[in-house]
This record gives sequence, structure tokens and C-alpha cells, in this order.
Amino acid sequence: MNAVDKEVTLATGAQAGFAQIIGAWVAGLNYADLSPEVLHWARVGIIDTFGVTFAGAREDAPRLAARALGDNAGPCLVLGTQRRTTALDAALINGTASHALDFDDCNNTMGGHPSVPLLAALLPLAEELNSSGADLVTAYVAGFEVETKIAMAVNFHHYTKGWHPTSTLGTFGAAAAAARLMGLDAAATAVALAIAASFASGIKANFGTMTKPLHIGHCARNGLYAARLASLGFTANPESVFEHKQGFLDVFNGPGTYDVARALAAWAAPYDIVTPGIAIKQYPCCGSTHPAVDSALAIYREHQPRGEDIERIELRTHSRRLQHTNRPAPNSSLDAKFSVQYVVTRALLSGHVGVSDFEDGTYDEPAVRALLTRVHAAAYNETGDGGFSADNHFGGLVRVTLKDGTVLAAQVDQPLGRTSANALPEAMLHRKFELCALKVLQPDAIAVITEDISHIDSLPSIRALTARIAAATLAS
Repeated sequence: MNAVDKEVTLATGAQAGFAQIIGAWVAGLNYADLSPEVLHWARVGIIDTFGVTFAGAREDAPRLAARALGDNAGPCLVLGTQRRTTALDAALINGTASHALDFDDCNNTMGGHPSVPLLAALLPLAEELNSSGADLVTAYVAGFEVETKIAMAVNFHHYTKGWHPTSTLGTFGAAAAAARLMGLDAAATAVALAIAASFASGIKANFGTMTKPLHIGHCARNGLYAARLASLGFTANPESVFEHKQGFLDVFNGPGTYDVARALAAWAAPYDIVTPGIAIKQYPCCGSTHPAVDSALAIYREHQPRGEDIERIELRTHSRRLQHTNRPAPNSSLDAKFSVQYVVTRALLSGHVGVSDFEDGTYDEPAVRALLTRVHAAAYNETGDGGFSADNHFGGLVRVTLKDGTVLAAQVDQPLGRTSANALPEAMLHRKFELCALKVLQPDAIAVITEDISHIDSLPSIRALTARIAAATLAS
């Protein structure tokens, strides 16, 4: 199945609603439909998501989220621990862990993080059902296409309005993925999507706090819950949940700010996981800061300026990116992940931006604070600076003026790994996974687990994979 049928009609003869069209596509998708290119990128997204979940598993956000849920025993592994709990609780805890470091993949269409809502919902469900890797991958691809093509219909008005698309749209992706893994038919899948519309939430006002990663745990759990409810005969309004004047599109976006026809025309042609693809992060901070980080690191590699010699730092990113990253004086490690001023300062001072740069109050070091006062951020589409086109919202420019008048500058049109056309090399992807896994797994077990996840669609049982991960997990 390469595209959705935009003329789907129901048994009654009525025209199908958007949720029903999507439901029919999801229910009809099979592993055999997936091209080698789609499968390649699915494996990339899944291994990266496992890695960042391992890395974030013992952060405060998932730890506190788990405590708040209580001790609910079940068959599903909480990654990075020896604990097993219910599927819904595991989805919430693992989802929160996966986004705790803001190190997870992105997608240009979505304006967010496509994989974390999906794998967080699918992994515990696959354990419950004893699903194969091929079944999980098929469900993952279905969810990825659903959330990104709904994004195509509503963005970027949805994004700039203040919604967190990873959470609002990820709820639909998680519901679709769970429905596919459960083998729900078209009608039940459409109901799951309609239920998900009432679960969708997540606002950018909570960026820079533990609530942002909780968005992902919340939407993964709710997507799974929506699919379970639909499987039991729970009711909703799939024929109009998107289109109604008080439905998702008009309430979350507003009349005249979305285009469903655009999404349907592009459905699975190409798959969004292929083009523009998955953006794999090199740095554990907001992806909107990465173009500036790449530019600052280029300056460091060539010149290695000393902080005391810097008179002024100018940086430019797109206004859509700067809106939530313009934080000249971050007040916590989480806030620092969303401060373009901090990450550029860190890159220029240290020549790296890594996990340790957001731990133990590093954002508040005297040398950092001193240099932060010399950073001046602006939007390039408002100033015309750097020669970027206004429709390129992934560019970044950094200009450093030294006290002797020397000017050092670098810019990128998009960071490395941002699209499938500018992909992170496989060796870097696997090295990132290894470094993440080392935080919670026995070092001598990582190579085998890497191999298993790299070929996850060939595994006969997801339970066997999680059992191996549990056996290799270090005591906390």
C-alpha cells in the first residue's frame, strides 16, 4: 500500500472522515509493504531511541514519574532498571526517560521527536503480546507516518502556536502504532485515533523542566490506552473527530490554518521516515540549538579562542527556533538544554557539547556566566543576516569578535544528521548508542545488544530482547 485512498466510503455510503481514512491505511499496512529504505531508517530510529532511553533512564524525571505511579507489578521492563511493571506504566516511564536528556531523534515535518512516543508505547505492548521484531517495526512505521503526515496537515501553525507536536501529534502516532501491533481492524483503529484526539496535549510553556519529557511518557501511555480502549469496543467519533467545528483541527489549530488534502496527497509517497527522514542528534539538548552549536564548534576546531579574549558573540537562528531557545541566563541544567546562548558558549569554551555539560551545575560556572553576558542572539529571517532564506529554519551562524578586532565566523545550512540526505554516519550512530548504553548496561553485553537492535526486525521475539537487556542492566 503506497498511499491512502482519499475516496474511501463507508458501508453506509457516507464519505469517510480523516481518522477513518488513516485507520484503513494503518490496518492494511504489512511488513511486506516496507521497502529496504524504509526498513533501514526504521532500524536507525529504533536503535537511537533505545540508546537515549538507556541514557535517560536514571534521570530525576523518569525516577519521580515512576514513584508517582506507585508499585504496580507487571510483565514489562522499565529500561535501565530491573523493575517490571504494567504496560501502561512502562510506556509512561520509558517515554519520560527517552526524552529526559533531549537527545532523541527529530523530524522536520513533525517539528518534534517522532520515535520516542512510538517505541515507548510499542515495547511494553510487544512484551505483553510476545510480538516479533517484524511486527514491531511495521507498527513503528505506521505510527511514524501517521504522526508526521498529521503534522504536515497542521504545521507549522500548530508548532508556532505553542503546542509541543511530539506530544500532541505523538499521541496519534502511538495510538496508530499500538493498534497496528494489536492487529485492530480499520474501524477499531479509527476509534483509537478518535480517542487519542481527546488525549492530545503538551504545551511549550513547560520546556526546560521535567514536564517536557513527561509529555512523551504521557502521550505514549495515552496512545496505548486509546488502542486498548478501542479494542474493547469503547466508542468515539472517528467520522468527525478531526473535521468537526469543535474537533481537533479547528480547536488545536483554528479555521484556515491546516490542510488535510496536502497530507493525504503525500501519504506514504514518500514515507516521511525516508524523506525528509530522521534527524539523529549529536548533542543532548534542544535540536533548535544544533545549527548554532555546529557553527560554534567549527570555530573552536579551527581557532580555539580563549574566553578572556572574546569581546562579543553574535548568533543567528531562525525565529521559529529562537522563540523557545532565547534564554540568555539559564537557571537550571534542564533550562540550559534550551538556551542557545549557553550551548554556543559551552562549545566555544570547551570544544564539545555532551551529557556532562548539563550536569552538576556546569551552566553556572564562572567562566560560562562571564561569557554569557557577551552573547547576542537574533533571528536571521528578521535581520537578513547570513544570507539564509527565510524558509530555511535549520540554519545557524555564529560570529565571534575578539578584543583585538579579529572576527571568527562559521555557519551551516542545517546540522549534520538533520535529514536522510545529510545523515549521521553509521559509525557515529553506533558510537552514540554505545556511550548511552554504558550508563546502565554491562560493557561486555553491549555489542550483542547492539547487534540485536540493529536487526530488530529479524528477531522472533521482543521478549527475548528485553530479557537480554534486563540481564545486562547494572544495579542502580
